[in-house]
Amino acid sequence: MFYLGDYATAWQHFAQGIPLIDLAGQRAQALHQGVAPGVACLAYAAPALWSLGYPEQALQRCQEAMTLTQKLEHPQSQGMVHHLAAYLYHRRRELSAVQAHADAVLTLATAQGLPLYVALATHLRGWALAMQGQREAGIAEMHQGQAGILATGQALAQPFCLLRMAEALGYTGHSDEGLRLLAEALVSFEASGRGDMLTEVHRLQGELHLGQATPDAAQALACFQQALIIARHQQAKSWELRAAMSLARLWQQQGQQDKARDLLAPIYGWFTEGFDTADLREAKALLEELAR
Repeated sequence: MFYLGDYATAWQHFAQGIPLIDLAGQRAQALHQGVAPGVACLAYAAPALWSLGYPEQALQRCQEAMTLTQKLEHPQSQGMVHHLAAYLYHRRRELSAVQAHADAVLTLATAQGLPLYVALATHLRGWALAMQGQREAGIAEMHQGQAGILATGQALAQPFCLLRMAEALGYTGHSDEGLRLLAEALVSFEASGRGDMLTEVHRLQGELHLGQATPDAAQALACFQQALIIARHQQAKSWELRAAMSLARLWQQQGQQDKARDLLAPIYGWFTEGFDTADLREAKALLEELAR
């Protein structure tokens, strides 16, 4: 349900599983299943809760997963929880935390001989480097990580890898190449049925259309509107907020301040937590600009 983008149903199942976690049982199950299921339950609950609009609760579940893995002392579970922590911080747009958790995964996975986790962490670390200004090193690591993921036969991460690569290219001024990768990502999303991150593909398409040498506002508008449709269908308030900010900025540039404010104010007003996160801080600042 999580990977399909049905975050509400996914959280219902995680919420039922979390009270069933006991330390002794987790140790036994980790030996048979490779990863302690209680760790997976907590770690996946975190990005699901973030998507639904609960950034602080998401962070709490992530920290609970970390605590559980420390008690279990089970390397593969530790690798998975650090990977999903990086995944959560990617959503929160906290670059240094993404890099720190990716580095932790690399250390664990290299020592334990876990090639999939090595590849996943290399790709995430590359994204963090590129977004922090180390373009060449970051893009190289992303290519290395993607090749490693494909070599394991794992296909679920492919659309996410394409999305991250496109974002990094767009951030470093290569909008046309980023758009090509996003088109490829959409094909991969459709083939896999994956719905998680689908909103972000359409939103980033809009941003990259605006970042071209000749900005295409009409295409950007269509992309932002599609992102909003998907986010609302998924009840994904955090994705909806991000898409609404992109569309509000476009309308602001076009002199439609009232329209932009009417779009953004209700979704910002829905939130009850996470006001120190990047998205909510930027939404507040944008609303203040629109009120002038």
